[in-house]
Amino acid sequence: MITSLYFFIGMIGPWQIVLVVLIVLLLFGGKKIPELMRGLGSGIKEFKDASKEEEKLEDKKDS
Repeated sequence: MITSLYFFIGMIGPWQIVLVVLIVLLLFGGKKIPELMRGLGSGIKEFKDASKEEEKLEDKKDS
């Protein structure tokens, strides 16, 4: 099971990425994609901020 998953992931190339991008473009449309990317970016930023805050709390606990 794991080896077949690794084999599949190793086979992803530029044509597969183009295919996925085209499918996403067809499903969501050109106007919706910037909103989705903004939401993804803000989610990543919140995750990073939360992880940094957690590290600060651990450092204060250890001191």
